[in-house]
Amino acid sequence: MNSELFQRAAEAVRGAEALVVTAGAGMGVDSGLPDFRGDQGFWNAYPMYERLGLSFVDAANPAHFHRDPAFGWGFYGHRTNLYRSTVPHAGFHLLRQWAERFELDTFVVTSNVDGQFQKAGFAEEQMLEVHGSIHHLQCLTPCSSAIWSNREEIPIDFATMRAKHIPLCPRCGGTARPNILMFSDFSWIGGRSHGQQMRFDIFLEQHRKERLAIIEMGAGSAIPTIRYTSERLGERGNATVIRINPREPHIRSPHISIATGALEGLTGIDRALGHP
Repeated sequence: MNSELFQRAAEAVRGAEALVVTAGAGMGVDSGLPDFRGDQGFWNAYPMYERLGLSFVDAANPAHFHRDPAFGWGFYGHRTNLYRSTVPHAGFHLLRQWAERFELDTFVVTSNVDGQFQKAGFAEEQMLEVHGSIHHLQCLTPCSSAIWSNREEIPIDFATMRAKHIPLCPRCGGTARPNILMFSDFSWIGGRSHGQQMRFDIFLEQHRKERLAIIEMGAGSAIPTIRYTSERLGERGNATVIRINPREPHIRSPHISIATGALEGLTGIDRALGHP
């Protein structure tokens, strides 16, 4: 069954004039990153939070930075270190190879904050990180609209999940926080993501009349931002969505539903594409 779907997906890529890659947390699973699916999935990755009775929603909350910055940075410092050390899986490189081989202008839209697409060689100007990036910081207050690169070294005490170093705002000297849209977050500075959105809008306008392939990977329905984006783009008469998802692959015809993980799905499409 999958071989037929891989062939259809390959035809969509081969016939496209532009490519949009949309990705949720499942994209990173093949690189060894946790996807925090449900409380148990989160606690499997972070058993220390189960002992504290904290869910992912509880941990990913800016209130911790206000009440106890070392504890707030325990979670985000660990994730910073994890994402810096993670090697993007081969699927990222397949996407880049297809863009080059078929001369496809490409844009990436992701809810992930891990910077893995940039690490795999995708250019900053072809990225929309809808929830921000852990590799950028802002003031917690915030005292200004400034966003700057996260070059901090943040060692973590795993017994307490507290950071041994707290990044500070260079302007006011107060606590800095990741430039990530968290849960119950009213102080996220969205300027960087808004600029990316403007570039994406221009990209879509430039390719308005062209055949568009949308390859979506690992985007679940719990936080459906990425799925909605893919489906909205799929409403264009000249667009085909290829949804790769092991648990929630369903999408309306004529779009393509592949019930695998990201790497398996991309590898299957690559085989169907053959080699020049």
